[in-house]
Amino acid sequence: MDLDPTREQKDFRIEVRNWLKGNVPKERLPSMDTQEGFELHRAWEKKLFENGWSVVTWPEKYGGRDLGIPEWLIFEEEYYHSGAPGRVNTNGINLLAPALFDFGTDEQKNRFLQTMAAGEEIWAQGWSEPDAGSDLASIKTKAQKDGEWFVINGQKTWCSRGAWADWIFCIVRTDPDSERHQGLSYLLVPADSEGLERRPVKRLDGEPAFAEIFFDDCRVHSSNLLGGEGEGWSVAMSTASNERGLNLRAPGRFTAAAERLVNLHRTTEPKPDPSLTEEVVNSWMRAHAYRWQAQRTATRILEGEPLNSEPSIMKVFWSELDVELHATALRILRGRADLITEFQNSSDGTEWLMGYLFALSGPIYAGTNEIQRNIIAERVLGLPRK
Repeated sequence: MDLDPTREQKDFRIEVRNWLKGNVPKERLPSMDTQEGFELHRAWEKKLFENGWSVVTWPEKYGGRDLGIPEWLIFEEEYYHSGAPGRVNTNGINLLAPALFDFGTDEQKNRFLQTMAAGEEIWAQGWSEPDAGSDLASIKTKAQKDGEWFVINGQKTWCSRGAWADWIFCIVRTDPDSERHQGLSYLLVPADSEGLERRPVKRLDGEPAFAEIFFDDCRVHSSNLLGGEGEGWSVAMSTASNERGLNLRAPGRFTAAAERLVNLHRTTEPKPDPSLTEEVVNSWMRAHAYRWQAQRTATRILEGEPLNSEPSIMKVFWSELDVELHATALRILRGRADLITEFQNSSDGTEWLMGYLFALSGPIYAGTNEIQRNIIAERVLGLPRK
C-alpha cells in the first residue's frame, strides 16, 4: 500500500478544499430531522450534485466523476474538516446505491441513481421490525405476488429518515412457507404509496429521526424488485457490508472530530484534569488508526480481495471510537455540556452533547456490536457457536 498521494490526488484535495471553503453555509443548517432542516439539506445535496461533488466515485452518466476509492477518502476528509452539513441521503447514496450497482437492472439504475445523487429523491431504510432487529432473518412483513404487483402487509420500525423520505428500501418475505434467510425479497417502495402509513418516532432530543411504517395491502410494482424474487438476503448482505464498513463511516468523520477534541482540550479554561490529556491523545491515535485501516481496506478492495468479516470489525471499532471521542469532550466541558440551546445557535459544548447522544446509537444500528462480535468470533477467530 503506497501512502504517498499522487500529484493528481494532491490537486484533487486542493480543488475539494477550495470549493468547500467557498460554498459551505456560514450558518449551521437546522437538524435534518425537522421538516425545514430536511428540505434545506435536500437543497444542499442538489448543490453538491450540480457541482460534481455528490458522488465522486460514480460513473459520469449518473452524476459522478468516475474517481476511485482513494479520491473518495480524500473528499470525505476535506468534507468533514470543512464543517459542511450532514448528508441527508446517506441511506440512498452509501447503502442502497452499491446494491443497485451490483443487482439492479439498467432500467433501475437509470431510474434511481441520478435522482438519488441530486437529492430529488431521499431514501429511508425499512429493515427492522418489532421482533426483528439485528436478526433480520426473523422478519415477518409479507409481500404476496398478484400479477405484476406485490401486495405488502406488515410493519417496519426504526426507519432512518423515514419521517420525510420519498422512498423506502425494504426486505419482505415473498414465500409465506419460507423460514429464516430463505424466501426474502428486496423491494423499493414509494413512500406515498396507497396502503402505506408512517408514524414519526422521536429521538432523545425530540426530533423525528425515525418512523414506524405500516403496510396494509400496499401495492408495489414488480419493476421495483431489486435482484430476483427470493434473493433478498444476498442483496441485503451487500447493503449491510457497506453499512458496517467504509461507506457509512469514512475515517474523515473521526479525524475531524479528533482535531476538534484536541483544540477543545488546548483552549479550555480552567485547564482540564491532566488525566484527560491521555484520553485525548488516545482518541486522536485511534481516529488515525481507523484512517490507516481504511486505507488498507481500500487497497484490498482495489486489488479485488474479498473483505469477508472485516466490515464487522470496522463497525465495532468506529462505533466505540465515536462514543469515546464525544465522552472525552463532555468530561473536558463538565457542566457546560448540559446547557442545550437551539441547535442552529448552539455552542460548541451543545454540539458535543448532541454528538454524544447520537454516538450512543452507533453500537446498536447497522447490527448491534454484540452480533458483530459473534460474527468476528465465529468467522475470524474460528470459535464454536454457543
